[in-house]
Amino acid sequence: MQLSPEKLKDFLIDSGLVSRKDVTEAESSAEKKSVPMADALVSSGKISEEDLRRIESNLLGVPYVDLKNDKIDFAILSIIPEPLARTHNIVAYKKTGTNLEVAMLDPQDLESIDFIKKSVGLKILPRLTDSQSVKHALSQYQQSLSAEFGNLIEKESLSIAQISESDAQSLDESDLKKMAEDIPIVRIVESLLSHAILQKASDIHIEPYENQVVIRYRIDGILRDAMTLGKQVGPGIVARIKVLSSLRLDEKRLPQDGRFKIETPDQKVSFRVSTLPTQFGEKVVMRLLPEAVKGFTLESLGFHGDQLERIHTALKKTEGMILTTGPTGSGKTTTLYTMIDILNTPDVNISTIEDPVEYQMQRVNQTQIKPDIGLTFSSGIRTLVRQDPDIIMVGEIRDEETVSLAINASLTGHLVLSTLHTNSAAGAVPRLIEMGAEPFLVVSTARVIIAQRLVRLLCTVKEKYTLSNAELKNLATYANLDHVLEALKAEKIVPSGADWSGISFYRPQASQACEDGYHGRVGIYEVLPVTASIKELIMRSSTSDEITVVARKEGMLTMIEDGVFKAAQGLTSLEEVLRVVSE
Repeated sequence: MQLSPEKLKDFLIDSGLVSRKDVTEAESSAEKKSVPMADALVSSGKISEEDLRRIESNLLGVPYVDLKNDKIDFAILSIIPEPLARTHNIVAYKKTGTNLEVAMLDPQDLESIDFIKKSVGLKILPRLTDSQSVKHALSQYQQSLSAEFGNLIEKESLSIAQISESDAQSLDESDLKKMAEDIPIVRIVESLLSHAILQKASDIHIEPYENQVVIRYRIDGILRDAMTLGKQVGPGIVARIKVLSSLRLDEKRLPQDGRFKIETPDQKVSFRVSTLPTQFGEKVVMRLLPEAVKGFTLESLGFHGDQLERIHTALKKTEGMILTTGPTGSGKTTTLYTMIDILNTPDVNISTIEDPVEYQMQRVNQTQIKPDIGLTFSSGIRTLVRQDPDIIMVGEIRDEETVSLAINASLTGHLVLSTLHTNSAAGAVPRLIEMGAEPFLVVSTARVIIAQRLVRLLCTVKEKYTLSNAELKNLATYANLDHVLEALKAEKIVPSGADWSGISFYRPQASQACEDGYHGRVGIYEVLPVTASIKELIMRSSTSDEITVVARKEGMLTMIEDGVFKAAQGLTSLEEVLRVVSE
């Protein structure tokens, strides 16, 4: 049986799960983004993906399976090779005789089913599942790959000859180039990069010490040891990365910066490379930057309730500034790109000036700054405003000239999106003024200011508990719990009569499928709209604390309060929220 979009639409409306208005809006959004109507309903938060899949399961007469908590026997999982599983979004999870049950997102994809049947030589029994189940199942390939990469790297590193410290220092460019092209070194570096991509690492650290080289990956914001290699491989690894990044092989005394990209079956990944001389050799840090961004929504990033309304109101303006603030690695750029994706329609011209261009976006004119030849944020903005843009994204406001040009651009009919390094939303105001912005210009241009951090998400297997009176009293020193409870009730997360004694929280619980109880990250935010009362405070040169007090009275959740909100939803733990906010 084939399930037509019209049949699904009629069933959704008749069942009362979504309103006719919601469906009409989803159809309009789906047409603009060239996606199915059902996907638009899910991305807008009108229905959960799991609920949608269960409905499709009933209409199609195909059983639904939830694999989010399941550890699949690797002998069964590997019946379908990982590249095939990823390409077709289909995973094997149960085998009975010659029957293989497979979970997939589209059981109507008969071509894929037939292809898998011919590939594995078994009778395929399709089952419908959701994207999180597929993602969880695919991640289980990685756990075996970790051992595979470790064994490969260990084997290759043993074949590399020992080099004394004095010999390493005296190697010339031709020696280093030859070393960089040595087959064992090439395989080790390829394995390190491939494994980092599979583990969804954001950074790779290669650190030389007296007797070893330590490889570490930053995953979900936490730096973790990946493997330890013999010291003899260090110079070769560094030389190979320098060759890939077009850096000088013979320069070992000064830091260098470079970039290269590799392509996997799933995506293109750009690597931003930084080398630094240390006592025992050159340390290398590589930032991994996927070159395509898609599928993000403000809701999926963690915005909700009044926060969403305030941002959407600001995005509807044709001029002014929207600012995101936070430390490096807090997700500011992803937030800006998601806003750009929302604004990216055929009737507007969007231009960006960035350092670096982290994601490539269709129909967006992206420019990377090059200070060494005079292309800076400030000179870039000057040129952009002569390019007839409607929307300008400035990677970061760093100095007096950039802030002045950004404000002038927003005053002359452009919507400007940018970032600042401050600890809170209210802290952005004195920072702008400190960089030379006049208070009356800040009042005229700033529309909304967002501060953010990233917290790790709890896995589906987690430990449930409630807070004691003493723990509630302690938590109340960090957050206004009455304010958070009101927000939870307003968004129907908890019943209208609930109090804190009956609200559950969760702790991480390690499992085979989830090593430390966390997987993935979500943002915690404070969203400060520049209202009339906030404008008055800015004109009086009030402190960030004074601005925060008034903003909270007007309904703003602080970052820690938003963290408590998400902990009460079961998304993260209170310990994780306090760790991140106190950093």
